[in-house]
Amino acid sequence: MKLGFSPAEEAFRTEAADWLNAQMSGPFKDIRGITTLTEKAERRKEWEQHLGAHGWGCIGWPKAWGGRDATIAQQVIFAEEYARAGVPGRVNHIGIELAGPTILTFGTEEQKARFLPGIAKGETIFCQGFSEPSAGSDLASVRTKGRLENGEWVVNGQKIWTSLAHISDWIFVVTRTEEGSKGPKGLSFLMMDMAQPGIEIRPIQQINGDAEFNETFFTDARCAEDSIIGAPGDGWKIAMGLLAFERGVSTLGQQMAFRNELDEIILAAKRNGSAADPLIRQRIAKAEIGLRLMRYGALRMLSNRDHSRIDGAALTYKIQWASWRRNLGELAMDVLGQAGEITGGDTYRWGTLPNLFLYSRADTIYGGTNQIQRNLIAERGLGLPREPRGDA
Repeated sequence: MKLGFSPAEEAFRTEAADWLNAQMSGPFKDIRGITTLTEKAERRKEWEQHLGAHGWGCIGWPKAWGGRDATIAQQVIFAEEYARAGVPGRVNHIGIELAGPTILTFGTEEQKARFLPGIAKGETIFCQGFSEPSAGSDLASVRTKGRLENGEWVVNGQKIWTSLAHISDWIFVVTRTEEGSKGPKGLSFLMMDMAQPGIEIRPIQQINGDAEFNETFFTDARCAEDSIIGAPGDGWKIAMGLLAFERGVSTLGQQMAFRNELDEIILAAKRNGSAADPLIRQRIAKAEIGLRLMRYGALRMLSNRDHSRIDGAALTYKIQWASWRRNLGELAMDVLGQAGEITGGDTYRWGTLPNLFLYSRADTIYGGTNQIQRNLIAERGLGLPREPRGDA
């Protein structure tokens, strides 16, 4: 496992940091430090296009498809410096980190030419159609159905928790295309244009007042027959490959954002005197230790060169960071005390740390609940048998 960086890699860090800081201090200073995913959405779409125009949109992709052929080390460095510079989260994270790599791995050459240039340029925003009201963490229970009709896939059903669907251009949808199939069999992975009358989007307001999530309804929504990634029935395999990409280099950027949050908690504790409380100091120290352990775990995870599958380190990462950050949010509120319960005047205008607490309540739920993660670790990591269900 590589823990350091070469002089050439540190030179790349300087190049990336200088460019990012220049943008955040100059033409895009109005979006610097934004912590929610919906604020100034149009400006952030412009930022995506600006990244693409300067070759920073998807540096790990092949040059032929708009990337830089960046090494894993360079991708890690860029993700870290991106967060360190206070750049807001990518509104096309799904396209860059999930849809794009999935198409590169499983798509045809025609599909690559159709989808990848727009993603790389920041002109095509993707969202994800996995979870359903009756199939949250259990993806194999999806009920959305698709049928082939006159050269088109016709889709009916509902997806939920569709992040940024309201500003997205395309969605990839796991749908059941084999009548009567159950579980992971009979699923297919479709790419669908959001700008059609058969797709309806309804926002879901979160506890912090944001509306990042949506319900997405499909009523005879359509896509071309060749919009399927892989073959009919390959949906489960494609989805599992996509989830492996989710544990990719962006985890290091995520951890740098965590670093910023922990540093702000430490600063708040020093300012209001709560740092003198030995229990608060102990919890801060525990958070610091946990963050460092996550970094080493992520580096170990990235040392696996086969990123088309989830290994043991990747299986444990989601439950690790989600539990850690949930505790971090509670620490933030205990450090702030009553001051953390006061808004900035308008409804829901919370500060960074109260917003951290509110948002982190969902960390152990979305992306697979902690309970589901434990099942995955037991079954796929440890090879334990699935306990048979009774007839209750």
